[in-house]
Amino acid sequence: METDLFSYPTPFTPPTTEEDELPVLRLIRSRRVGPTTFHRLIGEHGSAAAALAALPEVARAAGVADYIPCPEKHARAEIKAGKATGARLLIHGGPGYPAALAGIDDAPPVLWALGQLELLTRPMIALVGARNASSLGLRMAKRLSEGLGAAGICVVSGLARGIDAAAHEAALPTGTIAVQAGGIDVIYPQENMALAQQMAETGLRLTEAPPGTQPQARHFPARNRIISGLSAGVVVVEAALKSGSLITARDALDQGREVMAVPGHPMDGRAGGCNALIRDGATLVRGSEDVLAALNARAAPPEPRPAPNPPPTRRAVKSGDLGAKILERLGPSPTAEDQVIRDLDVPAAAFSQALTALEIEGRIERHRGGLISRPL
Repeated sequence: METDLFSYPTPFTPPTTEEDELPVLRLIRSRRVGPTTFHRLIGEHGSAAAALAALPEVARAAGVADYIPCPEKHARAEIKAGKATGARLLIHGGPGYPAALAGIDDAPPVLWALGQLELLTRPMIALVGARNASSLGLRMAKRLSEGLGAAGICVVSGLARGIDAAAHEAALPTGTIAVQAGGIDVIYPQENMALAQQMAETGLRLTEAPPGTQPQARHFPARNRIISGLSAGVVVVEAALKSGSLITARDALDQGREVMAVPGHPMDGRAGGCNALIRDGATLVRGSEDVLAALNARAAPPEPRPAPNPPPTRRAVKSGDLGAKILERLGPSPTAEDQVIRDLDVPAAAFSQALTALEIEGRIERHRGGLISRPL
């Protein structure tokens, strides 16, 4: 029987009340449980409550004797703080959660949303680019946003200064979504406070972080995969060769989204990343018409990808032995999980359990695109 990417082996009922939401929030806020591990635990145990109950034993099996999941009072405090801002908690698989985002490998288990939730049902395109944007770059971002908005497209970006802010401002009348790196109540940069307040009324702000979270450098790459995951495609307006916008473009490629870029002068460092993307196969964009043409003129966001067919039955392996074998296959360079499964010739379910234990123990690191490595 075919299943979606994050279908569960036992019936999964999306949370509808605060009491239902608590186990989900406690699980994702527990130490060393990221989005990928969250989905693995749900897949193995059938519900957040069951996964939460099993988590201490999973940690003990991984050699962590003093593991304590996120306390209920902390989750209740987060829900109270989020609702105090006027935001709503969206749960993966539950009402209001964006369908396109649900299909990425490391979909956020929870999102705090403030503003017009109906924008999540619209076709979406991401516009991203340099913070120190040129005058031409800002004009191009505004022109693209206006053209896409007129075509019924909702513009997604990251509420940063420069290209992001210009794209949001131009799309306010037609629909725009900002994905924040910090808490829903923490606006960064402060110069975008007025824009953020407008978006809470006529647009939409989203974040996977708890209220009160101050954005740090490590939060922005995680934020970027949500921007691309929401969208049918990503347009890079201006970007240097090493920039966060190119991280978003790589995420888009991994997620099967269209990658587009606005060309720039070869001697302008802010155009280096865009020109490199076009050289490597990204669609060249001169205006919103090019974006719409690349997406077959108002194409809907891609459907969640189906899961691969179940692998053939393989020999059983003890959890401890398998964990050691996995570590033997890994080094500091990221390796695809599927490749390790094939190399070890073990059942995917056993591999998943062993990998979860190794992650709880802190002996592996996860990377974009289903890659894993040993920590340096």
